[in-house]
Amino acid sequence: MKILIIENEIYLAQSIATKLGELGHICEMCTSTRDAIKSNNYDVVLLSTNINGQDFNPVIETFKKSIIILMVSYISNDTVSKPLSTGAKDYILKPFMIEELVRKINHYQDYEKLKKRNEAYERYLTHSFKTVSPEHNFDNIELPLFVSCAFQKYADSFAFTYANKKNLPLHFITLSNAKAMDEIQTISNNTLLYIIDFHTLKKADRKAFLSIIENKKVIVSTTDKLEDEEYNMIEIKSENNVFDQGEILPIEDYVKFIVLNYQHKFPDTELSKKLGISRKSLWEKRKKYDIIKKK
Repeated sequence: MKILIIENEIYLAQSIATKLGELGHICEMCTSTRDAIKSNNYDVVLLSTNINGQDFNPVIETFKKSIIILMVSYISNDTVSKPLSTGAKDYILKPFMIEELVRKINHYQDYEKLKKRNEAYERYLTHSFKTVSPEHNFDNIELPLFVSCAFQKYADSFAFTYANKKNLPLHFITLSNAKAMDEIQTISNNTLLYIIDFHTLKKADRKAFLSIIENKKVIVSTTDKLEDEEYNMIEIKSENNVFDQGEILPIEDYVKFIVLNYQHKFPDTELSKKLGISRKSLWEKRKKYDIIKKK
């Protein structure tokens, strides 16, 4: 990373630069805020608040896209509180161990990466769900909830929209994972669980599954039409089907969709005939997609 050290104690600045340089960082130094704001192309800015008579606000404004860490000799409103409120990320109290400074730098670097990644995911999901946004009153939703729909994206949109409106952390689990049950039990009750592939769960295992999710915030996606009264369920219907979503499905996705949604309606002999494949090939498709045929 490219790091700017703003420090009027030359020896201290050189010591920090040397140690960070040994770790592979590129460091530059300056002794005044006036010199510092001539460039803003830095990943991290280490700003000493001991430089008397200088205004730190222009520095923080100039480097607002960088990770600004204050280096302070004492904690006060001027040295810590105000700079933090205007955009600095953190502070470290002098004298400090270089390892602690590196830990803070790495922490905020990871944070910025995750923040950018999350923003990209949110933009993608907004774009992906714009044609399938559910129209529901999310205030009256009771969890755990089963969402029945023929098209997976509708359930996805419902779950992500609910999590966003309720400002809940979201944890995704697929029941095709052999360790899914154990994973569900470890998740905090304050987290919204979005679980898919309920149709792959054998009927013999469903009672145990219901017991596990009973007191958790859970939304379960299923392609089944559930009629059992013990399920709290809504059904999302659309006049469009999976083939009207503005995309041409790859052959593999088409076969997977047909097997998932029609294997309970047709025997294997007829289903394989409709797909134009052999029963052996149908069995291989199930194995490939991890689709469990219900008994």
